[in-house]
Amino acid sequence: MLPPASSMAVAAAALLTGCASTIPTTPVPGSAAAPVAAQWHAPLPHGGRLADLRRWWAQFDDPLMLRLIEAGQQVSPSLAQASARIADARAARVARRADLMPSLDANISASRGRSELGMSPGTTASAGLQLGWELDLFGAGRAAADAAQARFESSLANWHDARVSVAAEVATTYVELRACEAQVQQAEADAHSQARTAQITSLAANAGFRPPAAADLANASAAQGHVALIRERARCDLLVGALSALTARDEAALRRDLATGTAQLPQPPELGVTALPAQALAQRPDIHAAAHDVVAASADAAEAQAQRWPRIALAGTIGTTRVASGGVSSDGTVWSIGPVTVTLPLFDGGARRANAQAARARYEAATSIYAARLREAIRDVQTALVTLDSTARRSEGVANAASGFERSYQATEAGYRAGVSSLFELEDARRSVVAARGAATDLQRERISAWIALYRALGGGWSPAAVHAAGREPAP
Repeated sequence: MLPPASSMAVAAAALLTGCASTIPTTPVPGSAAAPVAAQWHAPLPHGGRLADLRRWWAQFDDPLMLRLIEAGQQVSPSLAQASARIADARAARVARRADLMPSLDANISASRGRSELGMSPGTTASAGLQLGWELDLFGAGRAAADAAQARFESSLANWHDARVSVAAEVATTYVELRACEAQVQQAEADAHSQARTAQITSLAANAGFRPPAAADLANASAAQGHVALIRERARCDLLVGALSALTARDEAALRRDLATGTAQLPQPPELGVTALPAQALAQRPDIHAAAHDVVAASADAAEAQAQRWPRIALAGTIGTTRVASGGVSSDGTVWSIGPVTVTLPLFDGGARRANAQAARARYEAATSIYAARLREAIRDVQTALVTLDSTARRSEGVANAASGFERSYQATEAGYRAGVSSLFELEDARRSVVAARGAATDLQRERISAWIALYRALGGGWSPAAVHAAGREPAP
């Protein structure tokens, strides 16, 4: 039995267990603690079929883009860092859980010597087990374990968020490159048209049929068109370099692969937003990570508060010992229970209280960050929806303009062949067609980028259930 003083200390400590703090559950978007809008304020793109976000990339009609996305994910430093953070969080979780359980150590020792003059040398050997256990009466250990578990969950979600971000970045860069290649083709046609106009205008001016100012203007336009072509080619080169850096692909090999589909923009499958804002945001890994950061901060606050109360530790040993000296030996089992150590915080200059207040402030900061993440997520989705609606509304007008300029050019070309229209009118019509085609390419690029942004804003098909089903381990 414990000594009376120790028994009273344990009993007094047990009476204070009700002071331990409780850990709140993970915040849910749309709850009172995490309010979000009740509905989307931008039109929903229900015109297309509903695609499964988890297989969305595979439905693109461009296999090269898929290979580049996979290459980018394999070499991404952000993914490597996220994997390292998962390993750290897993180790911390194991350590915090181990702190709740008793510790058991084995020890073996042997010695030989003579402790007093005139006595024969003696041998002592022992083997035993040593037990130690700190009772978690006030929940400090449980709070630390809860915080470690929450940080592990957060690190898993952040890994998935990094994976989705890398895929979106590679895809967006690839789309920008293909659109740039299409613009280069239009810029080449425009520069060629302006050069022909400048040549004809110069001949007409030398013959006295056109004023010299017209030739100067035509030459200036041709020079400007050539400068625009050089600028577009340089932009394409920069995008190739960016894509090479993102995927760690050799630039020469990458250019050979890109040459097979020059100026062809990948066509994504359309997807629809069928969930309410709160349901959609629950599928975002960054929101899931921020919610678990709130839980971890709350657990840290509970642990810091529990550190202000007494701590009780138990110890015990059991083993066997053999002593041999002067031809006489003895052996047997030895054991002990105790000591029971009760640590009562009396005076620390306010350090524990300051730590508790700081932990509470970190919890409030985590809740603010979580609320801000929710607002940013709503904005991301709304921005993508607005852009998709805008591009859809503009598509008919751009198509009509391009079709009209095409018909005008064909009519002008027929008139030129019949001798009714001049070459100046033909080149002017050609430039209008080039501008209309460039506008159509820009609109197509903007729309594809908006689909990618919507995919990213909806979480890329990630779900908490998928992580739990996989044993809370990231995919290799």
